[in-house]
Amino acid sequence: MPIHSLPIAEIWVYLSGTPLLALVLTLGAYQFGVLVYERSDKNPLANPVGIAVVVVSVFLNLTNISYAKYFAGAQFVHFLLGTATVALAVPIFKGYGALKDSWFALLTALLLGAGTSVFSAVFIAKLLGAEPALIAPLMAKSVTAPIAMGIAQSLGASPTLTAVFAVVTGIIGASIGRYVLDAVGCKDWGQRGFSLGTAAHGIGTSRAFSVNVEAGTFSSMAMGLHGILGALIIPLVGPPLLLLMSRI
Repeated sequence: MPIHSLPIAEIWVYLSGTPLLALVLTLGAYQFGVLVYERSDKNPLANPVGIAVVVVSVFLNLTNISYAKYFAGAQFVHFLLGTATVALAVPIFKGYGALKDSWFALLTALLLGAGTSVFSAVFIAKLLGAEPALIAPLMAKSVTAPIAMGIAQSLGASPTLTAVFAVVTGIIGASIGRYVLDAVGCKDWGQRGFSLGTAAHGIGTSRAFSVNVEAGTFSSMAMGLHGILGALIIPLVGPPLLLLMSRI
């Protein structure tokens, strides 16, 4: 029987079981988020990724579609994370001139920012009584999601939970980063972008590019360098830090 002649309920059952629905939902939700973001005059609080997450979550709850079934289709987008990770070499190469001229200041800022991200998350979580299973995924929350998931596996933590923390961190950083930087009197676009890329990875970088090209360039460079730094250092400092937390 042709699909156009089926009852609407049967058409829905067919569509909900195909990967195409999840793919269209993911891309459509993000495009809706971008539209809202642009209509709000690029207000940082109207973050496209945050809006897309809410839209997808509400849709899945209303239609009783499981996450496993949704991800069966959304994995086509997830697959591109690997390509995006490799592509981080491009902004690092483009920003090599700035890095060469100010390498000490930028790398110092990166080390301090990355260290603050790890230690503040771990100690605050410990103070709030979080279990080790929740503390470990927080270590890589400010590293771009594909690398953060790899770091989580090396620590024996949940890659899925790490990805959630990374996305939430990016959304929060992109939403309030402007106000924090304004409050501390940071005016230079390069400095603002580098700070955002260090703290809020790809989502923050997207926000930076939408505001200023220089900020976006420095943000993407910081995101790439933070990814490399995190992949090298967090697996080394993570286990002893977790052990320390378990004894406190």
